[in-house]
Amino acid sequence: MPILGTLLKKGIKLRETRDQEYSSPFELQKLELKKLMLSASDTLIGKAYRFIEILKAYQQADPKAFYSVFKKNLKVYNYNSMYDEWWNKSQKGMANVAWPGKVKYFALSSGTSESASKHIPITRDMVKAIRKTSVRQILTLSKYDLPDKTFQGGILMLGGSTHLNFHGSYFEGDLSGIQAAQLPFWFQHFYKPGKKIAKTREWDLKLEEITKKAPNWNISIIVGVPAWIQILLERIIAHYKVDTIHDIWPDLAVYVHGGVAFDPYRKSFSKLWGKPVEYIETYLASEGFIAFQSRPEKRSMKLVLNNGIFYEFVPFNERNFDENGEMVEQPETYMIDEVEEGEAYAILLSTCSGAWRYLIGDVIKFVSKDESEIVITGRTKHFLSLCGEHMSVDNMNKAIELASDDLNVTINEFTVAGVPQNNLFAHHWFIGTKDPVDAELLRKKIDDHLKSLNDDYKVERGSALHDPILEVLPLHLFYDWMESKGKVGGQNKFPRVLKKELYSDWLKFLKNN
Repeated sequence: MPILGTLLKKGIKLRETRDQEYSSPFELQKLELKKLMLSASDTLIGKAYRFIEILKAYQQADPKAFYSVFKKNLKVYNYNSMYDEWWNKSQKGMANVAWPGKVKYFALSSGTSESASKHIPITRDMVKAIRKTSVRQILTLSKYDLPDKTFQGGILMLGGSTHLNFHGSYFEGDLSGIQAAQLPFWFQHFYKPGKKIAKTREWDLKLEEITKKAPNWNISIIVGVPAWIQILLERIIAHYKVDTIHDIWPDLAVYVHGGVAFDPYRKSFSKLWGKPVEYIETYLASEGFIAFQSRPEKRSMKLVLNNGIFYEFVPFNERNFDENGEMVEQPETYMIDEVEEGEAYAILLSTCSGAWRYLIGDVIKFVSKDESEIVITGRTKHFLSLCGEHMSVDNMNKAIELASDDLNVTINEFTVAGVPQNNLFAHHWFIGTKDPVDAELLRKKIDDHLKSLNDDYKVERGSALHDPILEVLPLHLFYDWMESKGKVGGQNKFPRVLKKELYSDWLKFLKNN
């Protein structure tokens, strides 16, 4: 039915106009915070922090009086403090704690920093907000040069199981599973792998079922975390003994990814395609749908400013964070109109799921303040600064990408830890690849590229930092470790930096395997 694709594409073009494109970021965010506080003013947290008093500041002549009172009244939170003080009450079934009503769903999220699972509340309003932003992202596809048939093919979303665990007063599971379980009826025609397979909890069985069904589907869009999507596509290609995934899905045109930087995966993914595929980055966390790539010519993402989230930005520096990436009690915070392009910021969120001044843990930079466009550069706890080298995940990703290009190898996974070395320090790298590679040459390449990318690293390599240590490991060990933690599929990803208990646990796992 080619008419279906044509009508859909024309309809999408007609609906592109959005409020965010014609309002200032400051005004959008000012109004969004007002809506959030009005909704939550009668909750426990709203009364404790006197939301009504903050709302009265909106009447003052000073356009930023509301934000001054907001910062004065509310402290900042990380996950532990937010959960201990508020969210645990919602988890026990109490209503009107940090958002109106009872919380029916909690997303299980370990992030990539801690080994223990976090329980992030997912309210009805957040489910609706994520759905709205998902539609917005679909609307942007009209800006890409895609054939009409792209809009009538299936959309494969590889996420967690939709079979959620019930705990008396709430359900828990992966965010992708929670969302997939509540897809609107109009989308179910396009959604794959379908309800039956989506309920499957066992990861290997889910991949097996998708592989069996793959030739029966006409997939044009794939959505998922790169590591798990790669495993699936490689399995399908091997099972049917074809050269590329386009031999199975000839109309595949779009891959929507998120969760981790894609650059280290780019080389391995290029081997899976038989035709050009558009890569579109998305920033969907358990705490909300924060941003997505809205234009094909940009690799940055546009913040969603008018759909259930108010943002604050904390300069990621020694004044606001300690050496372990922990935020100080009273950090300096800025609204979106006060940020500077090129500077690193951690994000605080206040949301329609009952997060308030909540540190999500990601570090971003603005590439366009006017367009509210950002790139993710790492996480507050995913950096190494043993002696002042200030090495970010962004540095690591780029060094890995350049080194793999130099040696013409595919590096699928990596992680690094800081270790003491002869009264000084060193970085211990673990590299996961299927390709044969000279470990010593790879170590030198990564080291050299980091010196070029990071002046602080170059200085410290001449004094307090010894030569890095590097081990090349079978790729499956990275995924086996994730499986041992119950963290396969969905939004789970291997941590790029290992600290303390995670590093010890990883070493123990390698010794036993």
